[in-house]
Amino acid sequence: MSSLDARLGVLRGTAPPIPHSARTLAALTANPTCDRRSLIDAAGIDKAALAAHLNLPQPLRKSQLALDYGLAFEHKVTAQAGAPLVPLLRQALALTLPEASYQDVNSVGSDDDKSSLQLRHAHTRSRILSAAHRRPSQHRTLLDHPVLHLTVAGHQAYLEPDIIAFHRDGVFHVVEIKSFPVIHGQSDPLKVDAALTQAAAYVLALRELLADDGLPPERVSDTVILVNPRNFTQHPTATPYKAYQQIKSLSRHLGRLRRLPELLDKLPPHTTLDLAPGPDGKPTRPRGELAAALATVPARYTPGCRHHCDLAFHCRTEARNQRRTAALGTKVRDDLAGIDTIDTALALTDGQLHPARDQKDITQALQQAQRIYAELQTGIA
Repeated sequence: MSSLDARLGVLRGTAPPIPHSARTLAALTANPTCDRRSLIDAAGIDKAALAAHLNLPQPLRKSQLALDYGLAFEHKVTAQAGAPLVPLLRQALALTLPEASYQDVNSVGSDDDKSSLQLRHAHTRSRILSAAHRRPSQHRTLLDHPVLHLTVAGHQAYLEPDIIAFHRDGVFHVVEIKSFPVIHGQSDPLKVDAALTQAAAYVLALRELLADDGLPPERVSDTVILVNPRNFTQHPTATPYKAYQQIKSLSRHLGRLRRLPELLDKLPPHTTLDLAPGPDGKPTRPRGELAAALATVPARYTPGCRHHCDLAFHCRTEARNQRRTAALGTKVRDDLAGIDTIDTALALTDGQLHPARDQKDITQALQQAQRIYAELQTGIA
């Protein structure tokens, strides 16, 4: 075990690590400057368990009905050995795909057996490299439920894309099946961005696999195909999206995880977020002690955290108690860049605090806003 692994193990405590997934990696891009999130995710700490022990409300999650609908739609798209998917790819990529070999890697050994991640990864790797070295005239490959590796903070994380499509020019495409609809040619841009960020993890993992075999990253396209229900039906439609920005962003944030030793050095010695489970498996650690340990790991709360982080409400309360500008929203925090607390902003506005050189423009803007507000209040009176 490396020194870094040992230090992250101390932070995690006795619980087994929670592995990364494409969703957790995509969440890194939502708030990349949060050291607390970076350390907790790198250590594989169960944020939901921490939140439950602290009696925190949980972020909104998909209902079981929505999950069942999404699963039914995926089965519809991949039915009959991927037959519905082939014409969608022809249209989305403007390709001639007269034939395509299809394999569901979900069960390598038999039709009704879900194989282990290790076996599925080995089989995925074999099929992808075989396809990559195949002559362009040979059959195209559709891999359903493939398993890839991506290096995250020096460790291999297993990722499971929906589909990997291989076409005649020797370029791989990642295909993601999503249950949110395309209505009259338009999709929810926030949901599209989230899907593309998740797909970016698969693109990076696929490029890493090919690079290990000496193949260039260009063999994996930065065009991702999203397959969605059309309008209010379950009829699928496929749309190509350029995911270059999402891939670049995720790659940059994964690089930030190399700062883990630096972040760990800032913590008090022997800091741990261990819940100290008893013989019955229930946490025994005092909540106040756990909250104090969390406070030693710097957080950077934004209101958007409530949509993707189990600890968001704890961090929000913390930010409000500290009167952090981030508690007022991302736009306010960005507009007041360099001013971290509401008290500092008010003191600069009232002239009680002399602005530093890089705070003069912001201070003038705050004072102008105060004058406008005072005039409006006078007019109302």
